[in-house]
Amino acid sequence: MKTKLLLSLPLVGCLAIVSCYPIPDGPRKPQRPAADATVTSQDQQKIQDQRDRMKLAEEKKQAEADAIKEKPATGSTTTTDKPKADKPKGEYAFATPVPGKEGFVFSPYNNKLVDVRDIPSGTLVQDPTYPAAEKKYFRVP
Repeated sequence: MKTKLLLSLPLVGCLAIVSCYPIPDGPRKPQRPAADATVTSQDQQKIQDQRDRMKLAEEKKQAEADAIKEKPATGSTTTTDKPKADKPKGEYAFATPVPGKEGFVFSPYNNKLVDVRDIPSGTLVQDPTYPAAEKKYFRVP
């Protein structure tokens, strides 16, 4: 009886250790291709050419707008342009969902688990793993 107990305890202990698996420290960050990477297929080359043309057109529009702003008004009409109150939306990182755990995400700053249950997707939240003085924010996926 004691022999069976002595043999079964290490066996149960080994099974308990083997059955548990640790949560990785964080998800792998997505690798983005280098900016100077060459495009291989023809379709991708066409897309790249279209993007280049769009960038050039946007730069021309911006240059024309700057030139118009610099010219003084010579006519008797005065126009009052109200400056647009464009607050550029801050580019905040998105958290990565934890596989197999609904409502939990990895913080994009230190890859620690954060509970975001009952928070809608896309909401900007403060990272609770940082002190309030640092104020790190991320968006819920």
